[in-house]
Amino acid sequence: MSLESVTEKIKEKLAVAPQINATVKFDFGDAGIVFVDATQSPAVISHDDAEAVTTLACSVDTFMGILNGTQDPNIAFMMGKLKVRGSMGVAMKLNGILEG
Repeated sequence: MSLESVTEKIKEKLAVAPQINATVKFDFGDAGIVFVDATQSPAVISHDDAEAVTTLACSVDTFMGILNGTQDPNIAFMMGKLKVRGSMGVAMKLNGILEG
């Protein structure tokens, strides 16, 4: 799965979700970064490495599993496959938005 397809999936999920009013960075390591500025409506999504209130770091495969419902984000977090830096409150909101 490419970074572009992940970016499209994030756009789709955020389009139908309640506004989270925060900045979020999805760090996929060598695969790249997706930065979401959801303080605006609609959210602005880019591949910039900017400061964010919450950063989620994982592999693209783990993230796609979360998006399609085959990977529980809570279990991924407990197993160390998903790392969260910053606001856990924003991370919990994202949990509900991104899950399959």
